[in-house]
Amino acid sequence: RWLRQHECVEKLNMHAILNASAGQELLLTELLVTYTKIPVLIGELISVEIWKHKIFPVLCRLEDFKPRSTFPIYVVLHHEASIINLLETMFFYKEICESAEDSILDLIDYCHRKLTLLASRSANGQTLLGNGARNPEAVLVPPQELQKQAETMEFEISLKALSVLRFITDQVERLPLSALTRMLNTHNLPCLLVELVEHCPWSCREAGKLRKFENGAWHVVPPEDQVKMTRLDGQVWLALLNLLLSPECQRKYHFDGFNKSQLLKLRAFLTDILVDQLPNLVELQRFLSHLAVTEPAPPKKDLVLEQVPVIWDHILKKNAGKWEAIAKHQVKCIFSPTEEELKLQARRWAQTYSLDMMEALAPDKPRCGVCGVEAAKRCSRCRNEWYCTR
Repeated sequence: RWLRQHECVEKLNMHAILNASAGQELLLTELLVTYTKIPVLIGELISVEIWKHKIFPVLCRLEDFKPRSTFPIYVVLHHEASIINLLETMFFYKEICESAEDSILDLIDYCHRKLTLLASRSANGQTLLGNGARNPEAVLVPPQELQKQAETMEFEISLKALSVLRFITDQVERLPLSALTRMLNTHNLPCLLVELVEHCPWSCREAGKLRKFENGAWHVVPPEDQVKMTRLDGQVWLALLNLLLSPECQRKYHFDGFNKSQLLKLRAFLTDILVDQLPNLVELQRFLSHLAVTEPAPPKKDLVLEQVPVIWDHILKKNAGKWEAIAKHQVKCIFSPTEEELKLQARRWAQTYSLDMMEALAPDKPRCGVCGVEAAKRCSRCRNEWYCTR
């Protein structure tokens, strides 16, 4: 049953990307809102996150767990990436954000956890490039291989969470008061975003070359493009604009000595070249200049009752003390499939990830194997080579 649900999420994810590329997202948006599926997706997202924290480490420690194939475990790890990718595609629309209802608090907490991990690793000098590319010839046993894949996915999931958070901040005027309080005061997201600007986890230097993470891969940045703002840079700055310049946010945020000193660090990064690429940052410059010479009034504490997220706490309380038993049960019933069950799963995945669908999702168009130009025809025999003419 869970595998069928995962297949549905994968298909939704692929169709959302294709519809977004073609500008036809309206139907999928209406369906998700009408059938109130956004809270369901958020609940599933947090469930998989807890599974990764509580169950997955136990699986990797079990000495007698030697699966014939690690693919079923990889599917569970990938499930989180599929859901956050779907949410990133759909949260562009205000109707989706509003349809999340109370679960928006759980999603804000989720994004905060991911961005905190991203900022802390970057502040400690840990980069995915350094961890994942040092010894490509090393032979890893299955648990180590899964842990490496999980670490790689965790980085990309965190970047997706950044985009989701930015789309949530686009709707600050429509968010519940508790959501705004949670972002500004409980989690202090403005200061967390300052950390991301300061350490820039999606950028690093290796062997004297600047590399940036874009479109799912690290790329060497040529000298003429090193000051160019990336999409991820833009997401951070737009989130800061939404949180700092909104009148409601300014009324609720506590500009104490620490927060003020952290926010004023942004002035060093607001260069003329950066402002030229995102002119809205002029308003942020003015705000920071004003903040530097004034003492804003403390926020009014007008909220007596505050909503709190429930999904994370509910799952933890329900399964407290049962994690090892759950892991052993899953090893026996789910992660040790027979040869026939593996073949059946492989056939189902082949249907889900059809070749034509994967090519439509690929960011780069196929090119002719002879001349290198964009190709429209594929060899009917091998189904691998492309060519531009017969």
